[in-house]
Amino acid sequence: MSDQGPDKAASGQTSGPALSDDTKRMLSHVSVATISTALYKRGLRRQVIQDVHPVGAKGRNMVGPAFTLRYIPAREDRNQLDVFRDPKHPQRHAVETCPAGFVLVMDSRRDANMASAGDILVTRLMMRGGAGVVTDGGFRDAMRIAQLDMPAYHNRPASPTNLTNNEAIEINGPIGCGDVAVFPGDIIVGDDDSVIVIPAHLADDIALEAREMTAYEDFVIEQVRKGDTIIGLYPATKQETIDKFARWREEHGR
Repeated sequence: MSDQGPDKAASGQTSGPALSDDTKRMLSHVSVATISTALYKRGLRRQVIQDVHPVGAKGRNMVGPAFTLRYIPAREDRNQLDVFRDPKHPQRHAVETCPAGFVLVMDSRRDANMASAGDILVTRLMMRGGAGVVTDGGFRDAMRIAQLDMPAYHNRPASPTNLTNNEAIEINGPIGCGDVAVFPGDIIVGDDDSVIVIPAHLADDIALEAREMTAYEDFVIEQVRKGDTIIGLYPATKQETIDKFARWREEHGR
């Protein structure tokens, strides 16, 4: 069985600036859709991980830096059940070394015909303080994972072991997950719809802008529910709308 990669990756070290408490707090209260628009303005148009959905809705955002695991196609002479006896098996080792507060993101080659992990490994990740788990493959025991407090995202349930199609090969290197490049330390945000990847160096700016956008969106939905037209309101193209929003913010402490 191949080793999990360089010592730096195996030790759980990550690249990019640390996620501040303020930025994490702001990202915890904005939608993936809003973040997507903020990134779009900066020329980043494909940051939402495709075909990945929450195993179970949590009603709160998953936010944390990425800690990655990469799978490659399985080869029969390398992927028998006895490989799990190796304490450094990359799949197991990733779960045991993912730092608390991080999101384990798995590149499963968009193959949901076998499981990237099951409820035992995901429970262990949760007990170690993981902020969440994402795969572009599937999870076995998905009905149990859905009941856990930790957010989890996958393509669909998949019962066969990951050894059927994939070999876990590298920990904490660059990966592709759902057609999105993910680098260790990138900031991962998931809501009850989907998951997005924010380049670490942009996280503070994106969080601030998304917070401002969310305030305006909340104002807009309130006005629409009162019967207002969206013309001149969304987007704000009239001074009277801008003035009304300023008063709304003051009244609501936003």
